[in-house]
Amino acid sequence: MKKILLFLATCAAGHAQAQVADSAKRKVELQGAVNFRDIGGYKTKDGHHVKWGKVYRSADMSKLTDQDLATLAERKIAYDVDLRGTQESKQAPDRMNPNTDYILCPAGSDDANSNIMSSLRKTTHGDSVMTAYYSNTTFLADRYKPFFGKLLAMPEDKSLVFHCTAGKDRTGIGAALLLYSLGVPYETIMKDYEASNYYRAAENEKSVNGMVKFMKIDENVAKDVLSVKQEYLDATFTAIKKQYGSIDNYLKTQIGLTDKDIKALRAKFLD
Repeated sequence: MKKILLFLATCAAGHAQAQVADSAKRKVELQGAVNFRDIGGYKTKDGHHVKWGKVYRSADMSKLTDQDLATLAERKIAYDVDLRGTQESKQAPDRMNPNTDYILCPAGSDDANSNIMSSLRKTTHGDSVMTAYYSNTTFLADRYKPFFGKLLAMPEDKSLVFHCTAGKDRTGIGAALLLYSLGVPYETIMKDYEASNYYRAAENEKSVNGMVKFMKIDENVAKDVLSVKQEYLDATFTAIKKQYGSIDNYLKTQIGLTDKDIKALRAKFLD
């Protein structure tokens, strides 16, 4: 029986890791942060690959250890784009190496966090709350325009990390827009997005228990809000297309990426 259970567990872990190509190379082992991973290696529609070791995504980075900071230094992470709200960042300031280029991009986060928590206590359907959140494009440009600005300005010999609190929603949308701008197929973008369920599995289990016990939120609702689902990211892309005609037009007119900028991003971040 033990052998059968071990086999099933191994298969489940293998399936989860298969959500993202090269997951063993992708995950950065840190003591004080979860869901910290390289977004390199993905193949674009025209046969290029996103460079490894240039852009990383993460969850909260307020608890990094000295050893973690050494790991960041080894990876030449000199830029930190914080997608959290002002209150989140004040309560848990990032711990980074000296001289790190830090920028806070809080647009829309403070109000959204408050509204989401209020809605979660009143519902038994977390999916509807999350879909509504992902469908709201009001603050996306103000949040991600500075992110793309740092990517364009970053020297060739440096790398960048961007993150929020859980590293899955604001960070997930940011990663999706970046990978799209680099020419990565949407199916691959979705796999990178969904992989947060694997990288955050242990953390999510603890958080669900906390939300149920201390915040009196329905267990299924807590699981919904702590997960990433295809329908969530689909909602963002659908809303953008509906309002702006296409993702390309959105990147051009709202994020401010010119054809020259797109070429520069691809020259810098693709092999």
